[in-house]
Amino acid sequence: QVQLVESGGGLVQPGGSLRLSCAASGSIFSINDMDWYRQIRGKQRELVATISNGGSANYADSVKGRFTISRDNAKKTVVLQMNSLKPEDTAVYICNADIQYSFYGLRRSYWGQGTQVTVSS
Repeated sequence: QVQLVESGGGLVQPGGSLRLSCAASGSIFSINDMDWYRQIRGKQRELVATISNGGSANYADSVKGRFTISRDNAKKTVVLQMNSLKPEDTAVYICNADIQYSFYGLRRSYWGQGTQVTVSS
């Protein structure tokens, strides 16, 4: 079955940078949008950035100008480059992808396990 695995999280000081990666594997016939969400403690999960198969990206207002989403279709990977990090960016970051997973054209969203990002001095 399809799996999404994130990596790159960790502890960083305010103003620092982190690069998160999410790799998809398994029985994948096609991938449409790939997204990054984050879960801030005590808050609802929110969409951070999304990128289409053709590379068109959109961002939450809170991260515009600081984060960049990209993808490598050959590697089935989506990356979130996070710069100028702030304490309020602290969250579990979760990868999501809209994937066709069967020969019969069935599609659904898949979720990664999440990776912790902590921004603190």
